[in-house]
Amino acid sequence: MPSTMAVSISWEEERAELQAVLQSPLFARSPALSHLLTYLCEKTFTGETDQIKEYSVALDVFDRQDSFDQDTDSIVRVQANRLRKRLGEYYAREGAAHAIHITVPVGQYVPLFQRVVVQDQATPAASEPEKPSPPEHRSPRNSRAFWLMGAAVLLLCGLVVAAFLVGKRHKPQLVSAPSYSQPLAEPSVGLPVGEEVHILAGSSRKYVDHAGKVWNPDTYFSGGNAVQSAVQHIWRTQDPIIYRTSRQGEFSYNIPLKPGTYELRMHFAETQYGPENAGGGGEGSRTMTVTANGETLLRDFDVLADAGGERTAEVKVFHDISPASDGQLHLSFSGRSGSAMLSAIEILPGVRGQIRPVRIVARDVPYYSDDSRWWSPDAYFKGGQISSSQEPAQGTDDPEFYETERWGHFSYAIPLPPGKYSVTLHFIEHHAAPGNAEVPQSDGSGSPQDRVFNVFCNGKTVLAKLNILDEVGENRPLVRKIKGLEPNAQGKLVLEFVPVTRYATVSAIEVVPE
Repeated sequence: MPSTMAVSISWEEERAELQAVLQSPLFARSPALSHLLTYLCEKTFTGETDQIKEYSVALDVFDRQDSFDQDTDSIVRVQANRLRKRLGEYYAREGAAHAIHITVPVGQYVPLFQRVVVQDQATPAASEPEKPSPPEHRSPRNSRAFWLMGAAVLLLCGLVVAAFLVGKRHKPQLVSAPSYSQPLAEPSVGLPVGEEVHILAGSSRKYVDHAGKVWNPDTYFSGGNAVQSAVQHIWRTQDPIIYRTSRQGEFSYNIPLKPGTYELRMHFAETQYGPENAGGGGEGSRTMTVTANGETLLRDFDVLADAGGERTAEVKVFHDISPASDGQLHLSFSGRSGSAMLSAIEILPGVRGQIRPVRIVARDVPYYSDDSRWWSPDAYFKGGQISSSQEPAQGTDDPEFYETERWGHFSYAIPLPPGKYSVTLHFIEHHAAPGNAEVPQSDGSGSPQDRVFNVFCNGKTVLAKLNILDEVGENRPLVRKIKGLEPNAQGKLVLEFVPVTRYATVSAIEVVPE
């Protein structure tokens, strides 16, 4: 059994062990964890352990901004926990015989280098009694050769680490996709970072949504009235609170922004008009025009018609938004029949010429995948249920990613501006999933049927009679990528998951502009 010893370890040995870990297949396929481990060790080597704090790690390793808030962004804690697990896996297998082990104790980020002694439990043969080993002696000549060799190793390690760090700092970082049963052919696009604006129109209180985003009370507005609705359920969102208040009438927002490119998302939900609402009526009861810095974004916009019904979250997305010459974004809302209305505003750091990638995982909270990408909690859905499984996924470096699913007969209406998009769907078949209860056959038996379902995008079949068990078997991820998809006239990719046998399922959805 291995045991640790409180024996001094040379700087050269520590660096050599770090390089052995980084060059292992287990870490070579996870550049994010390799980057984190290198950063923590380099700070330790240079005696800067007092600088290894969650805030500094977030900025230096994960490219967060000065406004990083560890209470709402858990990326450092999540990735440090993954690093601990990955180091445990490495030293349980490939690195088991190494004389030095690297660990990151729970509750801190400073790595420890510990010398490990493997005790031989085999019983010595009776004819050959165990003899004490003579003390090791080094002649001056051997000692000089040893130190020359150590210096050469040190120089080589230093060059490798320096090249690694320079490459990280001065070259665009292309993070490889997670290792799935069917690897993605192209790297995913990362999210830009920077200051964000979240405003709840008509609200006097803050709100923290399921994604951990902090929404501020209504501000920067002029005109209109704050309106609060008693409606409880809002379709296609886990956060109905965002849509229970609104600003209505003729109004504008003048929002100060730093120079740059932004993505604008405007949130709406019709809670006044519609067959089941107090205002009655339906389509055409409220239409409006919305402009940004004098340019029309929406003309004769009918929330109820675009959303496909009342009490349904409707999001409009616009890229390449910039402040006017006075440093403000001027949004104007005017109604032609009835009055204009708005539920919320989001302004996010943007990507010139396209929207930010959309990544949704079927769970109540956000998730950082093994490649450090942020996945939003479930959104834009209608129908189905969320469930989780304790059966670990096989054939993937990120089994936790596939612990949850949305199953049933359901759809997602993902808001997008005009363009072409690639959609990647992640599936897995867990034997014990709720959608896999035994279905009685016509002969009265309880033998199970395979799950079979279709996937449609804006009414067209993109996956026909999908059978996950036939494709990859049980507890193994299945990834399907569909290219060349375009949003419908209402600016949405409507993905419908329709059962053929049993229920449909999906674990995660990624939408990336082509």
